[in-house]
Amino acid sequence: MSFKRWHKEKMIESTLFAVATATVLILILIFLFLFRDGLGLFDTYSFSTFITGQAWHPTSYNPQYGLVPLFLGSLLVTFGAICISVPLGITSAIYISEIADPRVSEVLKPFVEILAGIPSVVYGFFGLVVLAPYIQLWLDLPTGQVALTGSIMLSIMALPTIISIAEDAISSIPSSLKEGSLAMGATRWQTIYKVVLPASLSGISAAVILGIGRAIGETMTVMMVTGNAAVIPGMPEGIIESVRTMTATIALEMGEVSMGSEHYHALFAVGSVLFLTTFILNLIADRIKNRYKFKLEGS
Repeated sequence: MSFKRWHKEKMIESTLFAVATATVLILILIFLFLFRDGLGLFDTYSFSTFITGQAWHPTSYNPQYGLVPLFLGSLLVTFGAICISVPLGITSAIYISEIADPRVSEVLKPFVEILAGIPSVVYGFFGLVVLAPYIQLWLDLPTGQVALTGSIMLSIMALPTIISIAEDAISSIPSSLKEGSLAMGATRWQTIYKVVLPASLSGISAAVILGIGRAIGETMTVMMVTGNAAVIPGMPEGIIESVRTMTATIALEMGEVSMGSEHYHALFAVGSVLFLTTFILNLIADRIKNRYKFKLEGS
């Protein structure tokens, strides 16, 4: 290897290392920034009251910063989105990878990826103008800005993530496994159900978890279509009630608070909880993906 080529490769390696290091440092700084201001709330407000509080009234005479209604609102909307997007996403991935004609797959895959690039405000505007009035009329509700509307819109937004990752996992299954199943007399559907899906289960699980992270971290869409009522949703009727998520609360109130106030620190505490939730979800997804990778390498 010539000195010039060796020097060029070292430069590329050093650049990539610097970029990776900067990414880790930025993540650590975001973590410290959030938790520094979030912990400031507990100088004047009880931690247990914040975690277990059932009311969010930051502007009342006696301000209340209860996380429960915001957390349950996020959980309800996200759960509804996953119930819709997971079956659709996995079946779509199976169709693209195993059933569709290659020419059809070449059209569908870029189309799915384009969906991921549409701004969230466009989804929110569509949900507000088209879907919310339809939900209101269909279910005879006072308003269509309810958790169900948010769940439907978030499911559409989570589909590209689930489909892309699940399709990659299914496509990575060694062809010898499929050929062996077919050679033993199994039908195409039996091969998909009993061989392909179990072998790609870890990758599909990672797709689902990343889809959950995509849904729970969404802000603009849920802020536009869920009604933003900071109340504890009922079960199961809460799906057709207005709710407020953690992300929407931060977006709605951060511009109105004075810096350093108790309300200001409370919003950072909510952001810290949201950051921890999405961070843990991504760690779980990464662990599952690594298990999937090692499984394929050992097969």
